[in-house]
Order: sequence, then C-alpha cells, then structure tokens
Amino acid sequence: MFIIAETPVHAGSGSELGLVDLPIQRERHTDFPKIEASGLKGCIKEAFGIANKEIELNAKKIRPKDKIKYIKDNAETELNKDYLSLVFGPEDSDEHASAITFTDARILLFPVKSLKGIFAWITCPMVLERFSKEIKMAGINSSNFGNFYTLQNTTPRQSNLAIESKIILEEFTFEVNENDITSGIAEWFANRIFPSDNAYNYWREKLKSDLVILSDDDFKQFVKTSTEVITRTRIDDKTGTVASGALWTEEYLPQDTILYSLVMFTEPKVKSDEQKGIFKSVTPQEEAELVAKFFKDGLPEIVQIGGNQTIGKGFVRLKIL
Repeated sequence: MFIIAETPVHAGSGSELGLVDLPIQRERHTDFPKIEASGLKGCIKEAFGIANKEIELNAKKIRPKDKIKYIKDNAETELNKDYLSLVFGPEDSDEHASAITFTDARILLFPVKSLKGIFAWITCPMVLERFSKEIKMAGINSSNFGNFYTLQNTTPRQSNLAIESKIILEEFTFEVNENDITSGIAEWFANRIFPSDNAYNYWREKLKSDLVILSDDDFKQFVKTSTEVITRTRIDDKTGTVASGALWTEEYLPQDTILYSLVMFTEPKVKSDEQKGIFKSVTPQEEAELVAKFFKDGLPEIVQIGGNQTIGKGFVRLKIL
C-alpha cells in the first residue's frame, strides 16, 4: 500500500531535548523517517468506521459497522459486535487478534527542492532494494531492474532537473547521468503510485522525469535535514503576546513524500465459526481472501495520520499496489 502525503505529516515520537522539540518517528539504525504500524493501523481503522462504505462479500452487502449476523437453529441471530472490530480487532479488550497486519510505513520517495524543475523525488539503492525484497515477500512480482547500486547519481531520460549534466538539490550540486533503467523504475512507480484518473496525469509525468537515485549516504542526509520544521506559538488572549512557555518547534514530513507499508491478511481470529459472520468459508485461505476484499473495497482514499488534524496536517492518499 502506497501512502502519499497530500499535506505535511507529523507522526511524532514525543518530545526531545534536541534542536526540534517534537521530532517525527525515525528508524533507529538508519535515521530514515517512518510511521509506526500501530499508529497507521489505528488511523485507518478510524477512517474505515467513519466512511462505513458498502462492501459486497459472498453476494451480500454489508458495512464495517454492521452487527455480525449468523444463522442458528434456522433463525438469524445478531452478535453485539461489528465487522470493523472483527477484522481490525476489538477496541477495548484482548478477546481476539486482528485479521489484518500492517508493517511500519517506510520511506520510498522524498521530495527535495531543485533549482530547475521546482522539486525532485529522491531515493537510493538501499531503499529500492528493501522495497523490492519486501514486495517479493508479499508475493508481488516487480520488474527485474538488476543491481540498484549501479544506478547511483542517475536520472531518467529527458529529465527536467538537469542543467547540462548537473542537478542542484537544496544547496548541493550533483553530477548525474541519464539512464534507461532509471527511466524504467520511474515509469513503474508512476503507473502504480498515483490513481489512474486524468487529475493525476501531471504527477505521473513528473515522477517519470524527475526521479533521482542518489547514494545511500546522500539520501540519508536529505531525509534528516530537509524535513519541514515549523515554529509554533500560542498567544495569550489578554496580553496579545506569546504565552509563557508556549513557543515550540515541530518536524513534518513534507507534502508529496511517498511511503509504503505491507498489509497482510489472515482468517478472523475468533473461537467459533458463528462469530465470523459473512467471512465464514470452507478454508482459512478463502476467509483471508474475503478479509483482503473487505479491506480493498472499504478502504477510504484519504485518511488523516498523526497530529494537528485541525490545522490541515496529516492528510494522506492511500493506493493499493
């Protein structure tokens, strides 16, 4: 599942004593930005319940917040439990586990200011190798692009970013080469990350031409130092000045950042078959496939992740590969 930041995202890690008071979550060993799976799952579950879209399973139409029904002694019986809690797990108890598993959302493409072409999406061989390995674990075939480490400092053919053979990202200059394999990678992502309607034609074409594969170390520096840091204050209503202690800084993943998470499915984890409701099938595999269909058909396109929803932060678009 691709996660496209439509507005800056603050998935916070708590307060720290560093330069930023409220930093974002990062991987311990790479310092790459991430979104914890628990937070991602909670936000998607909440959005599922709010959207409550009609879903067709086994020739019957249900909504996530419908109560589970089953036939007992030739009579329809209703449980005091809905399909949302059956699939995502109950909110206030450990009665059973979720039938959906999310991995942490990992960084895939990061937007960086460019002297030419406004901005570039950067990535690196380590990120591409990791993405390739993980989608293979999920049983998804991707094109064989070979060794990504041979593609450092390359752009697609006819890139809009280069001035002669150089690109300038933030205040750093890189010597780059156009590469056919990088063109193929950019096209593969562009055709899968963005929705297929015409409103996204511009973004697909931009990604096809404005992808840059940097070295792992250069990529790490950009995702550490080129995030958005916003200073916020709270004004005292009576004095009209900054309230005491109400000055702080927050870190955000910039708009147009693209992450991904693996989503895996199992059969509903309840003790009796009756509690599975419409998901009851012949085999656990068939039940897991129904859970997958429930997720794909009921998934809202836009969800809010992280803090500061009321000031327009954290809105992301979800797209299933």
